Amino acid sequence: MVIAAMAAILGAALYLLVLHSADGGRARLLKSVATLRAQAALLDQHAAEHERLRAVPAPAASPADLRTLIQTRADAARFPLTRIDAPDADHVQVTLGAVAFADWLAWIAALQAQHVRLETARIEALAAPGLVSVSATFARSRPQ
Repeated sequence: MVIAAMAAILGAALYLLVLHSADGGRARLLKSVATLRAQAALLDQHAAEHERLRAVPAPAASPADLRTLIQTRADAARFPLTRIDAPDADHVQVTLGAVAFADWLAWIAALQAQHVRLETARIEALAAPGLVSVSATFARSRPQ
C-alpha cells in the first residue's frame, strides 16, 4: 500500500513537472508567434508596395534625360568629367579624370538608386594613392 501511494505521488510530481515545462514552452511559443505575425504583416505590406510600384508605368525616355541625369550627378559630385556622349536613348559613355575610388563607388550607388546601371567600365589607378581615371558606359535599367 505504501509503495502504491509513493508511486502515485511520484507519478503526480512527474505529471506536474511535465505540465509546468509545457506551460513555459507554450508561453514562449505564443510570444514568438506574435512577433512572427507582426513580421508577416510587414512583409505583406512590402509586397503590396512592391506590386504597386511595379504597376506604375516608366516615364518616357529621351536621350537627353539620361545624359542630363549623369551630367548633373557628376557636377554635384564635382567629378572632372572630360567626355560625355549619348550614342542612343538608353546609353551614356563618360570619361572621368582623377577621382577618388571611394567617391566613384558612391556615385555609382547613387546612379543605381536612379535606375541607371553601370554596363562597362575601365578603371585605371593613378600615381596618387586612392585616385583613378574612369571610362564607363551607363545604361537605363529596364523593368523586369
